[in-house]
Amino acid sequence: MELQHFSHQHPLVFNEEQSHESEVYCSGCGEVVSGPNFSCLECGFYLDKQCAEAPSEMNHPFHRNHSLSLLVSSPYPVGLVIWCDFCNKKCEKFVYHCSCGLDFHIKCALFSYIIAEKKVDHLQHIAYKDPSISPENLSQELKETKCFACWKPLADSPYLSPDSGFSLHKKCIELPLEINHLCHRQHFLSLQFNSGRLPCQICQETQPRGVGYCCSICKFVLHIECMSPSPIIEDHEHPFTRWLTQFSYTCNACGTLGNYVSYICSTCCLMVHNKCTSLPPLIKHAYHQHPLFHKYFVVDNESGTLECGMCHEEVNKKCGSYYCSHCNFVLHVNCALQKTAWYYKIESKEDYEKALVADTGDAPFFVIKDGENVINTEIKHFSHQHNLVLSEMVKDDDRYCDGCSMLITTSFYLCLQCHFSLHKTCAELPRKKLIWIHFHQLPLNLIPDFYFRCVFCQVQCSGFAYKCMENLCGQLFCVRCAEVSLIRTSQGHKHPLLYYYEYDGKYCNACGGSTDGISIYRCKGCDFNVHFSCTFLPQKARHKCDEHLLTLTYHEDSDYSKYHYCDICEEKRNPNIWFYYCEICDTSAHPTCVLGDFPFVKVGTSGFFNNEHPHSLVVVKKDYDYPECCKLCGKPCSDLAVECAKTRCNFIIHFKKCVW
Repeated sequence: MELQHFSHQHPLVFNEEQSHESEVYCSGCGEVVSGPNFSCLECGFYLDKQCAEAPSEMNHPFHRNHSLSLLVSSPYPVGLVIWCDFCNKKCEKFVYHCSCGLDFHIKCALFSYIIAEKKVDHLQHIAYKDPSISPENLSQELKETKCFACWKPLADSPYLSPDSGFSLHKKCIELPLEINHLCHRQHFLSLQFNSGRLPCQICQETQPRGVGYCCSICKFVLHIECMSPSPIIEDHEHPFTRWLTQFSYTCNACGTLGNYVSYICSTCCLMVHNKCTSLPPLIKHAYHQHPLFHKYFVVDNESGTLECGMCHEEVNKKCGSYYCSHCNFVLHVNCALQKTAWYYKIESKEDYEKALVADTGDAPFFVIKDGENVINTEIKHFSHQHNLVLSEMVKDDDRYCDGCSMLITTSFYLCLQCHFSLHKTCAELPRKKLIWIHFHQLPLNLIPDFYFRCVFCQVQCSGFAYKCMENLCGQLFCVRCAEVSLIRTSQGHKHPLLYYYEYDGKYCNACGGSTDGISIYRCKGCDFNVHFSCTFLPQKARHKCDEHLLTLTYHEDSDYSKYHYCDICEEKRNPNIWFYYCEICDTSAHPTCVLGDFPFVKVGTSGFFNNEHPHSLVVVKKDYDYPECCKLCGKPCSDLAVECAKTRCNFIIHFKKCVW
């Protein structure tokens, strides 16, 4: 028997079974051919019987609006990955495609068609597994697997044997194709693929794959799990009872709108979402130093409004929120719980008391000598072998801090026996610190003499680093990011600036760049926005273009366009963004031109930067003599480089190109 299949130029010959000694793969589904198949031996082309006999057009009961077309290759531009709308895995062979954007593996389309048509005889050879019989034998992979229909955990109820290749609950296979539901009384609801990616009208969430009950006329969708919510929930101090309504309502637990299905506590006079019946009553959140209690309303005797500490929008005090009465700090419920990495539940008195205490570790230094007004004039700091002496005399010797690697322009501690120096503020940094922007809510350790890339600002740094020791995490934060606060001031703006984890659609007033996908500080009233990283620009900086220190300047006083040029790169400069300026010499320059590519790396820092070289290397700056880069690129080393600390070793490599 021969078959002329549309996917191949030659006739295909039918084989009752696979006769080749080596494995061959079906060109339709990509699986190993093990049974009846069609093949072209001349081309080495194979189709198993099910793929070969699949219709080129399919009217699928779960997608009544359009037919599905069987395609040999992707209908999308080259490089665009297709994900199956049934199993959520990558499509690399034949695909059933609909113009509305639905795509399926050939086997997924055929199997879901069998389920929709209720052809139970096709499933009789497949066994079901009951996870309640021996739950201890469930693998971690199986515990994380989701049902292809409802996208809830597969191990929650009896499911189809994994040998079938499909992850489906038994109850989802047996779902009726049409239902009448009290939440949508005017039309029946059909079990369909959610091709419009519409949110469920009850939980307001969008299920990325699977099926749901839909009304195509009204664009109404119900998730399978939301179709029959539990009548009573016991997570509250009193039972919550299900209440069906035709009207929308405001959830008393989170303050957002809900539709159709609510849960009420008549004793407390509460109406809440299903998902809000089990909110954690007490959490420790990264955005606040104290534990936060869930409150159904906030008693605030002051007449002013309360703003969420994350989104900075008003919080309805009559509805639920997470609140710290000690600090009058509040978060919207949905803001507080949007990322599980940002909070943890406090479930015992011990956890609560632990969350109240900040562990700062041992003191960073011992006092050797006190001065007037209890000022520590001489100390022994844990990061250095010699004593350090306090100095208020800032000389023009371009001294940089060994803690933060920034130019020293304020009081500092110095070593009289070597060139080690620390800002007074850097010397006082705690040896342990809780950094709220890190997902492990445990204090990080202060590590000296380190060379690293900060995990948050992604800048290469030298000096002090805060390191996470939890579960081999090892993430490193620079001392600037460790001091990030939710509110900060800037000399570039008259009002306090509020922290936003992400804020799209604006431009940074400091550098002119887009804020899309970047953490910023913002003044809502003035629409003033500054990148998180731009707030770290030093107030004073040194550059060889000027004999004096350059000062960070926030606006251009001169209206003459001829002055709007950078004196370093000689390119035009935007007068509306920040720049460095010397008032004495009338020198102005871009911040990037003044600071260079590595503003937080101190020249003279030593370490093992290259795994191929056995000796310690030192960061040096080559302004005039440009020796050739050893072993790597062979080009002259200009600006920053690292060279061997041993005087008789001539090893040197580029810092920018060959170290990073």
